[in-house]
Amino acid sequence: MPELTEKVSGLIITFNEEKNIREVLGCFNFCDEIVIVDSFSTDKTLEIACTFPNVKIIQNTFEDFTKQRNLALDNAGNDWVLFLDGDERITPELRQEVIEELNKADKKDAYYFYRKFFFAGKPIHYSGTQTDKNFRLFRKSKARYVSEKKVHETLHVNGTVGELKNKLLHFSVNDYKSYKKKMIHYGVLKGQELAAKGKKFSVLTQYSKTTFKFFKAYILRLGIFDGKEGYQLSYLQALSVFETYESLKKEQN
Repeated sequence: MPELTEKVSGLIITFNEEKNIREVLGCFNFCDEIVIVDSFSTDKTLEIACTFPNVKIIQNTFEDFTKQRNLALDNAGNDWVLFLDGDERITPELRQEVIEELNKADKKDAYYFYRKFFFAGKPIHYSGTQTDKNFRLFRKSKARYVSEKKVHETLHVNGTVGELKNKLLHFSVNDYKSYKKKMIHYGVLKGQELAAKGKKFSVLTQYSKTTFKFFKAYILRLGIFDGKEGYQLSYLQALSVFETYESLKKEQN
């Protein structure tokens, strides 16, 4: 295993992640420090986190995901950051690729990670997940999360962009009930985002976009081949769109 020539800060935002925190912080074992922005967890998240070396904890009341992420960037001691979610895991192959990439003289400023999606431990191959990718490794001096985006945070990169070959494991769904709650929460935040942009509520738009979202995930993105889980994922993606417009309607009223 080659030695990493760059110093890297591992970043994560948390709220009641005691089921995940030990494993995800273990993925930062090649990082120089770990920065946790926590929304006042009431479980053992921080107690477990404090058993890891070089951990810096900032507690901040949750407003939206973007603000939490940018706060983590502001508190990172190194230019290079590796930003993971609680439900993401780095494989040994991806870890090796990250180190090799950072040791190159001609490295990019930000890297996309493709993600392998799991539903209650079962790998999902379709349902719109097959092209899922996010920036996870980047220079903070070259990037910032766009402040207008409250959910599905968007990283603006003022520099060169690359992609890594090995996939990040994404255990997003523990069970149907918790994922439904998560998707509704995302919908509410997205509705607030649309309201802030001056978008107007329309019943026609709500139902047409909800219907198309299901059709796209289940038929066009081949969710039908993921069995029961494909149907559930497609339905919950559509539900999130429906709740987006319910939230927009509430904000306008």
